[in-house]
Amino acid sequence: MKKETRTVVYDEELRLEAYRLTGFARPFPNHFHEHYVLGLVEEGERRLSCRNREYTVGRGCVLLFHPGDNHACAQSDGGSLDYRGFNISREVMLELAEEVTGRRELPGFSENVLREEEIACCLRALHEMVMGGVSGLEKEETLLLLISGLIRCCGQPFARCVPRCPQEVERACEFIRAHYRERIYLDQICRHAGLSRSALLRAFTGAKGITPYRYLETIRINEAKALLGRGVQPVEAAMRTGFSDQSHFTNYFSSFIGLAPGAYRDIFFAREGEEQDGK
Repeated sequence: MKKETRTVVYDEELRLEAYRLTGFARPFPNHFHEHYVLGLVEEGERRLSCRNREYTVGRGCVLLFHPGDNHACAQSDGGSLDYRGFNISREVMLELAEEVTGRRELPGFSENVLREEEIACCLRALHEMVMGGVSGLEKEETLLLLISGLIRCCGQPFARCVPRCPQEVERACEFIRAHYRERIYLDQICRHAGLSRSALLRAFTGAKGITPYRYLETIRINEAKALLGRGVQPVEAAMRTGFSDQSHFTNYFSSFIGLAPGAYRDIFFAREGEEQDGK
């Protein structure tokens, strides 16, 4: 079996994260991100679940996930995955959309899976430039062309792409976000939301596509990523985001991100160390 490899680069000029997954055969659990994800499948066939819809994705498929879109995938062809991706924060996407459309509003996409060769080629070209450390006009121009193409192809206001949730589920989410650093019990969430345990599980999973526990773990992982990106050591990031121990944190982080916490932190500080060594 081909060795699993994940390569991640943070582009300071574009302020986005690019990554490449090769040789991945294991499934990725149901989760969501606080940022936009733009991806391209180069090889491999996968069963994708996104926002309670099922897809079969393969070579040439462009994947689009909004902040909050729950998604999971598993290999379906007996092979392994080769995948390029970008993580783009809301703030950066807002600026890009304003440059492209002249309107300062977050874009939404009517589809989570596209089969558009022109967009796939543009995404691949930008990804190769970022991974190769290219700088300058061509890279910036290609990013704007990619966003422009996506908005032209399937763009709509972001609000239309955010599922409407009952007030009880939103109250549950608010409680989890406010207390994710603590040990949370289901009864606490139920009291805050005003629902029984069984009613909460049904309503929450129907609205969000994931269970309250998975929602909590995803919030913790996303917060841990932000801490690691600022240089916080993994053991401290685990403590500050509510994980019971370092092993639990490492296992969850690796299953969600495909990279160990320490390796993820090193992405942001390897270049800084190289610059200091060169002085």
